[in-house]
Amino acid sequence: MTQATHLSAQQSKTPGTNRRMWGLDSPKMDIDAAHLVVGAEGTVRIPLPAYLIEHEQGLVLFDTSMNPLVCDDPGLVYEEGRPERDMIIGDPEQRIDRQLATLGYRPEDITHVILSHTHSDHAGGLYLFPQAKFFAGPGELQWQAGHGPSTSHLFNPTDFSDEVKAFDWNSVQAPSQDLFGDGSIIMHHTPGHTPGELSALVRLPSRNIILTGDTVHLREAVEWGEVDPSDWDYDEERASIAKLKQLRDSEDASLWIAHDPRDWEDFGGPLQEIA
Repeated sequence: MTQATHLSAQQSKTPGTNRRMWGLDSPKMDIDAAHLVVGAEGTVRIPLPAYLIEHEQGLVLFDTSMNPLVCDDPGLVYEEGRPERDMIIGDPEQRIDRQLATLGYRPEDITHVILSHTHSDHAGGLYLFPQAKFFAGPGELQWQAGHGPSTSHLFNPTDFSDEVKAFDWNSVQAPSQDLFGDGSIIMHHTPGHTPGELSALVRLPSRNIILTGDTVHLREAVEWGEVDPSDWDYDEERASIAKLKQLRDSEDASLWIAHDPRDWEDFGGPLQEIA
């Protein structure tokens, strides 16, 4: 092999990168931290976000936040008696369609949607993107369709209408799947919170970031290796937390915990461009 050929082979193994990424602004929810991590204390105001990733092959959303109507009035989505009516704090400008517009995009510009899992604070905006290609973790959609009464409060039945179910859904292969085949976005199966929970390694020119979905909810979950009381499987969850740590270290990446306001401060806040 000549030196030039050797260098070409080496370069071909270098992972690709995305152009840039934003964490979108979102409604917030006031919640007891003990509901997010066993042993945590106090009330925390958590974001309920989505992320936009710009790649040369398309625009990718990681999660879709809650149904955008909650930003206008939670009562438009949640019936009388549901605690979300009082727990959610939103503003009409935090609707995901308006957040995209702020960046110069329309919902129809989205080409791919990665759904970390099917709970309503992540799946509420799915219906806005019928043209996209959708990715969910192994068994996640089947589990959502058959979940039991003990977790019914985590779902909004209207998120998975017949129209949404008919979208172009694709099941991610465990343990990981490369979205574009260039290493720029790698979806990792990190079950525990739900059977098909996904995280995503996002490579950017300046840094690598792991979007954790609900694999963990607050930093304490990573530090303590502790579960969320509502997790589907505690043993799977602890194994996935260990996987996140290993992935973070091996890829020289930073974790972005979607629901932890401290992480949003560290990454510069909503709509901060990261390139």
